[in-house]
Amino acid sequence: MSAYENRYWWSNDGLRLHYRDYPGREDRPLILCLPGLTRNARDFEDVAARLSPEWRVIAVDLRGRGESAYAKDPMTYVPLTYVQDIEGLLGELGVSSYIAFGTSLGGIVTMLLAGTAREKVVGALLNDVGPEIEAAGLSRIRTYVGKSNTWPTWMHAARAVMEANADVYPAYEIEDWLAMAKRLYRLNSSGRIVLDYDMKIAEPFRVPGNEAGPDMWSALGQLKQVPTLIVRGGRSDVLGARTAERMVATLDDAELMTVEGVGHTPTLAEPEAIEAIGRLLDRTMREPATI
Repeated sequence: MSAYENRYWWSNDGLRLHYRDYPGREDRPLILCLPGLTRNARDFEDVAARLSPEWRVIAVDLRGRGESAYAKDPMTYVPLTYVQDIEGLLGELGVSSYIAFGTSLGGIVTMLLAGTAREKVVGALLNDVGPEIEAAGLSRIRTYVGKSNTWPTWMHAARAVMEANADVYPAYEIEDWLAMAKRLYRLNSSGRIVLDYDMKIAEPFRVPGNEAGPDMWSALGQLKQVPTLIVRGGRSDVLGARTAERMVATLDDAELMTVEGVGHTPTLAEPEAIEAIGRLLDRTMREPATI
């Protein structure tokens, strides 16, 4: 696994936020990895291990997740606030150009970031998310977000993850579920295994409209001339096939790659995803986006 440094920055409302900084070449745009709703920087360990040190990879913990501080006001757990947080990080780092890898919620943040500073986004990966979210997927997510469980051992946690996600990753073995549990959970001060996020992230998510930003098709349109990879799980209940096809038609330089036999979301460690990421990075270097 590639070495990284744990680094921190401060949000506008005084939260200490965390990111992993994997070293890479300074003559290339950095890769900014934005995780899903209940996920954290650990989701991108495989991606970073493959791409660093050829590429500098920044994997963030959004507020309320992983090593980032929990928000004082749970109603700040919304995409527009995450955008402000990320803009603060990019400004602090002095980033002039980057490639955004956004999984689920991270993809929504990616689209919104393109709307605020389009000239900095030179490539984008939208992992199993689009401007329209399938109702079935939203309903399923709302059933588990913010529901706290604790487990005595990692194996107990792995079995719980397996029971909740068997339809998403039907080919997984127990070692895969254990690895997933260690990305999702942490050991607390009492020696119990607990979910690694603030349960209050569910509060705004349960308010209709807060799961996405305003006019997301317009936000996607900001990526029109940007090399973009749309990854979709063949079994996804969040990104519908018709929405994915419309996304490709909306953009000038987009590739749609479907990972068959996987639901929401692909891990980006699948062989076909690895190859597609390679093609995306080649396109960003060969065809810089026009403004």
